[in-house]
Amino acid sequence: MTAITTHAIDAPGAVLTYDVRSGKDADKTALVMVGSPMGAAGFTTLAGYFTDRTVVTYDPRQSERSKLTSDTDPTPETHADDIHRVIKAAVGSGPVDVLASSGGAVNMLAFVAAHPNVVRTLVAHEPPLISALPDQEAAFAAIHDVQDTYERDGLGPAMAKFLALIMHSGEVPADWPDRPTPDPAQFGLPTEDDGSREDPMLGRGHIIHTTGYEPDYDAIKAAPTRVVLAYGIESEGLITQRSAVAVADALGIAATRFPSNHGGFLGGEYGQTGNPEAFAAKLREVLDG
Repeated sequence: MTAITTHAIDAPGAVLTYDVRSGKDADKTALVMVGSPMGAAGFTTLAGYFTDRTVVTYDPRQSERSKLTSDTDPTPETHADDIHRVIKAAVGSGPVDVLASSGGAVNMLAFVAAHPNVVRTLVAHEPPLISALPDQEAAFAAIHDVQDTYERDGLGPAMAKFLALIMHSGEVPADWPDRPTPDPAQFGLPTEDDGSREDPMLGRGHIIHTTGYEPDYDAIKAAPTRVVLAYGIESEGLITQRSAVAVADALGIAATRFPSNHGGFLGGEYGQTGNPEAFAAKLREVLDG
């Protein structure tokens, strides 16, 4: 088993925790795996398929082991700065390859625009960029309804609305916010409000900042980084798949199909299992391409 070393570094407003798995082949480009709000634990299975490379994972500020030291709401640009600090501390100036999932893919698009010479290949898997969608007005209304529900009623009802939204296939109907709140119990969610408003995804406006971020497409296209927008074949028609395709279109490239779904790399982490072996094989094919 590959040894894991854990480190912590200071960043403005946060203390960031990251892990390094040393690879067997020192000549291979290091692979950084980035999620948001998901932390390093979500990549445990996937990292096991890349023992030839040094693999770096980290917990975004406010998630899992990383802690906030200020009340500032983080944005994709904030996370991009954090990731830059982690990469420099873990493996130096680069270049590195990156697999970025969900909100992590949004943050890495901000990273490439700000730090164009660090990443060799970025695989941005299903970034939930509503700002890129043709139905963004209705989709934003739905996301703001999720946020408002969280602030008013707590985690259970808000997460139930969120899950219903991301499971919806096709464009978001204009009347989505007016629809009844799904029963949180049907998703195994709490039905009582515990008063907390520090959920890593719904707290501090994370979901609004992430979905509403507008990438600097010109800067990304000008960067030497090879950018690959990816989505799971089981995500066809869902908001994250449509976002991946829309971002790819904006960059003038074709999106790449990966096995499984939004969490296709998961091997039981957080109680979810995709198809990590097939996902890893596709990722290796893309990185070697």
